[in-house]
Amino acid sequence: MYARTHIEQHFTGSETIRDVVIGMSDGLTVPFALAAGLSGAVDNSFVVLIAGIAEVAAGSIAMGLGGFLAARSESDHYKAELEREWREVRELPERETEEVRAVFRRYGLEGEPLEQATRAVTAKPQAWVDFMMKEELGLEKPNPKRALSSALTIGGAYIVGGAIPLVPYALRLPMSSALLWSVAVTLAALAVFGAVKARFTGISMFKGAWQTALVGGLAAGVAFAIARLVSGLE
Repeated sequence: MYARTHIEQHFTGSETIRDVVIGMSDGLTVPFALAAGLSGAVDNSFVVLIAGIAEVAAGSIAMGLGGFLAARSESDHYKAELEREWREVRELPERETEEVRAVFRRYGLEGEPLEQATRAVTAKPQAWVDFMMKEELGLEKPNPKRALSSALTIGGAYIVGGAIPLVPYALRLPMSSALLWSVAVTLAALAVFGAVKARFTGISMFKGAWQTALVGGLAAGVAFAIARLVSGLE
């Protein structure tokens, strides 16, 4: 007899991967659009490079700070809910016990199995509170180092992504050549990044590649067109 082994594949991307995606997405797109826009208004690649570096520096700090504050807010929210659950377990045990029963009923337990499971959870206050945090509120205990690591990861990924569209301008190429090379390398990087991101999220890598490249290309194209239009009005 031949038995086929079933292997389940699920996306198990960590919080670090999510932070890299956030940083790289904006890092590739925003400086690219800025450089393209300036290329339509000025004729000096060094000016574009300096402006791009300034934007990457400011953007990485802003994005990193945003990640830090988001992680801190998540941690503060967890602490507040944890304190509330402890207070309710001490002061309103009957109500909290009924909430435990309600959770188990969602899993199909009734009668004596329901009561046994409820007693097992409520017998130990720490296990009781942990159960309520996870099953009732859907909250997992956050990593205490999460805020700093999130800030550094997002900010670093933004810098890496933002450096790509600026490299041709750093080579002091003529403006037209620098713009064309910037478009080429950035669209290629966006496509690769989109494909890798799609691999983690479970969608088609081809779809992820062209969608990400399209968004970045449209942003840069609009910025370039607006800059050309405004500079032509002078």
